[in-house]
Amino acid sequence: MGRLDNKVAVITGGASGIGEASVRLFAREGAKLVLADLQDERGRRLAEELGSQVIFQHTDVSKEADVQEAIDLALSMFGRLDCMFNNAGIPGPGGPIENLAVEGWDNAMAVLVRSAYLGMKHAAPIMKRQGSGSIVSTASVAGMQSGFAGHAYSAAKAAVINLTRSVATELGESGVRVNCICPGGVATPIFGRAVGLDEEEAQRSAGTMLMALANIQPLQRAGVPDDIANAALWLASDESSFVNGHALVVDGGITCGPMWTATNARREMLRAVLSPPAQG
Repeated sequence: MGRLDNKVAVITGGASGIGEASVRLFAREGAKLVLADLQDERGRRLAEELGSQVIFQHTDVSKEADVQEAIDLALSMFGRLDCMFNNAGIPGPGGPIENLAVEGWDNAMAVLVRSAYLGMKHAAPIMKRQGSGSIVSTASVAGMQSGFAGHAYSAAKAAVINLTRSVATELGESGVRVNCICPGGVATPIFGRAVGLDEEEAQRSAGTMLMALANIQPLQRAGVPDDIANAALWLASDESSFVNGHALVVDGGITCGPMWTATNARREMLRAVLSPPAQG
């Protein structure tokens, strides 16, 4: 028996990275779902691989009509909506604030924040009628602390976290839960693009990313898409039925503070510098 048997989900950005891992896991656990993405070839191929319980829908998450169509498709094909996973994203522009173009800022806000708002907006009336449902959005540790990403991405993810809390207070009264996940360093194509790789390079560099991210947090390995997919599965399932308005951090401990070995090394260095010389 699967943890999502008889449940229906929409997963945006479901053709690659965290989204693909989530689509595969949700399907394994019994869900019927709509895979919503702009990557037509990858999305169709994945849906065909997983069978009739997964339907691909071309979706630009910054466009209200596209998001509504994906949700309506789930309702018409499967009769209900139990989980809306607002996962689609982009790395956003980098660089200093004076070089941050308005177009780049607006695009980041559209894909990262507007998409979450649209998913919540169009899932809400369906779930309220049902008296149940789980809305999950992919936020980031960059929305909680500075220094992890560019200005636009950080601001957008902070908005997703607080939007989650705000909507949770409304929809919770109807039995609908609203939560988000804050990943840390996860080896995905989006992470590769954030450091300047194009799409193909980001796909090819997965192994290198795993090594590069392995030592930046107390848990000495990189995050992988399955780590976030497992968190999304828990939030979508009845196992988290009393969790609402929560930003679930899945980051290997990177937001806890400096790594112990580095902190200890600095402490020893300061002790050596500050200790008075031995009296001869």
